[in-house]
Amino acid sequence: MDLAAAREEYSRGGLSETDLAPDPITMFERWYVEARDAGVREPNAMVIATTDPDGAPSSRFVLLKGFDAGRDGRGGFVFYTNQASRKGRALAADPRIALLFPWHDLERQVRIEGTADLLPRSEVEAYFAQRPRGSQLGAWASHQSQPVAGREELEAAYAEAERRYAGVDVPAPDEWGGYRVIPESVEFWQGRIGRMHDRLVYRRTPEGWGTQRLAP
Repeated sequence: MDLAAAREEYSRGGLSETDLAPDPITMFERWYVEARDAGVREPNAMVIATTDPDGAPSSRFVLLKGFDAGRDGRGGFVFYTNQASRKGRALAADPRIALLFPWHDLERQVRIEGTADLLPRSEVEAYFAQRPRGSQLGAWASHQSQPVAGREELEAAYAEAERRYAGVDVPAPDEWGGYRVIPESVEFWQGRIGRMHDRLVYRRTPEGWGTQRLAP
C-alpha cells in the first residue's frame, strides 16, 4: 500500500485574526455550532491524551459533555469516565491533559492543552442520572481498562447489574467520575491550500487571553 500520495487539498476557507472571538470558549462554541449544523458526525467526539506515571503517552476518544467560560474565568471542557481506568489513573498522577477535536469535514481542528480538575460528586451523580439506562448498567458491568477473560465475562457482569437494579434507579458507581479541563492554550486550525494552514492560538496570561499566529 502506497500512502506517499494520499492527501487532499484544503480549500474550504481561512481564519484571520479578525475572525477571533475575545476568548477561546466563545470561539469554540462558534466553531462547535458550525460543525454540528454542518452535519459533522459526533462533533463532541474528542481525542484526549494523558501521560502515565512512567512517562508513557496514551490517547483515546471520549465525548465532550459540556463547556463553559466560568464566572471566575476558570471554565473549561467537561467529560466523564471511570476514574480507575488508565486515563483516570494517569490524571490522578499528572492532571495535565491535551484534547483534540478533528472536524475533518470542515478542514478544521481544535487543540486544547490544560489541566483536568475533578468534578464535584453532586455534578457527577446529576449527569449519571441522565444517561440511558443501558449505559448506566454498563458502568457497573465494566471495570474500564481492566483485563477480562472474554466477552462472556462482560455479558455476565451486565446481566448481574440488570438483576441487581431491576425496578430501581441505577446509582453512579463510586469509581465513576468526571473532569473539567481548564485550558491554558486553545489552538484553532483551518486547512489552507498548499499546506499553508491557519493556526491561531489563545494562551492564558496574567492579564487574560492573548493570541498569536503559528507557522503551519
